[in-house]
Amino acid sequence: MSSASEVDAAAAAALGFLKSDYVAVERERRWLCGPVPRELVYETWAISDLYVAGTRLRLREARPLDGGPPRLRFSRKADLDASTRLITTIYLTEAEFQVLAAALSGDRLRKLRHRLRLPDGSPMSVDEFQGDLAGLQLVEAEFGSAEALAGFEPPAFALREVTGDVGYTGAHLAAHGLPRDGAG
Repeated sequence: MSSASEVDAAAAAALGFLKSDYVAVERERRWLCGPVPRELVYETWAISDLYVAGTRLRLREARPLDGGPPRLRFSRKADLDASTRLITTIYLTEAEFQVLAAALSGDRLRKLRHRLRLPDGSPMSVDEFQGDLAGLQLVEAEFGSAEALAGFEPPAFALREVTGDVGYTGAHLAAHGLPRDGAG
């Protein structure tokens, strides 16, 4: 992620991000995923997301499978374009997380996130969805610049790119299930 100072202030304000000091820019690309070489996985997290009804807010519980401390956070995201979004996040204590989880309603999504390290050092992750979305796997890569995003050559297990397909965003998957093309 990079600083919001490189984003047009008027565009950010139109999306409700009025103060760039508290905003990060997230650039990513996503693909439907084929079998992943397991030797590339270096950690796995169990993730439960609550997409708060009627908002751009997400409450995330991320717990490492190795038993380490959880990452509990409340985030707001808005897309500037298909691969670039603004995000602001508050990290929560367990008690704060439980209060919000009990008080908020919305659509839920569960997945395992496998963090990968490619031979060239590029970080990627594979989301292996659970529940009604079982069988769907998406691989994503995050980038520090628009140039790195545009120039990235995905590995062979990254099949069809779905970066521009809103049907493969977390909020849409949680609310509507698999897109009509049924991939997964």
